[in-house]
Amino acid sequence: MGCFFSKKSKRKSSKKDLTPPTTENTTNNAASDNVEEAPKYSWDKREKVDPKDFMLTGLKDATVGRLPGKLNGQQFVIQECENCSIFILDHSATITIDDCVNCRVVLGPVKGSVFFRDCKEMKCVVACQQFRTRDCKKMEVFLCCATQPIIESSTGMKFGCFQYHYPELAAHFKDAGLSVFNNNWSNVHDFTPVSGETNWSLLPENTSVLDCVPAGPRIRVRVRARLRRRPAERRAPDPRREA
Repeated sequence: MGCFFSKKSKRKSSKKDLTPPTTENTTNNAASDNVEEAPKYSWDKREKVDPKDFMLTGLKDATVGRLPGKLNGQQFVIQECENCSIFILDHSATITIDDCVNCRVVLGPVKGSVFFRDCKEMKCVVACQQFRTRDCKKMEVFLCCATQPIIESSTGMKFGCFQYHYPELAAHFKDAGLSVFNNNWSNVHDFTPVSGETNWSLLPENTSVLDCVPAGPRIRVRVRARLRRRPAERRAPDPRREA
């Protein structure tokens, strides 16, 4: 009797649900996979650099340059300039100067190399790790170089000890990893010597850098300001004001 009134048990189907996934489910799953953020790298955070800010090209009869904080260790290029006064008052990685004529060039401390190519009648102030010239003529260089300076296929080269100053110079020497106590300015090596001729020589000891290279614009302004203050400082006191 009990078996007669008992309910039949519902057996679970052993067959799995084989219904294919719909298009909507597939699209949603693909979209969820694409939501992941793209990886970020350190170079994505760097400021964009305009190459034109790190080169001077094709200038004539101009006074140009870069003030402290404009290069910040970047490399710099100077090329095809004539009769210019160029002041790079900042530390840099490397500097290349090509095809320049009759220019006065002042370079702040350079961590790597300074390379002059096809230049003539130049007067320069340079502080660097490595100094090299190729196919240059009639250059006067006031140099601070951590290694032996090298000239190649160059004539009429004259070297003197580094002389120059601007307010940030000491900090720039430190940033470039240079020391004024390690200076091989007079130990020049000539890769292409000519028998019976001298391609390089030393400037006289009493040669002043300002006789060859003008002071920078910022230095001139400071000197003028001091000269203007002196007359006022020397004026005799007014007795009426003291009374």
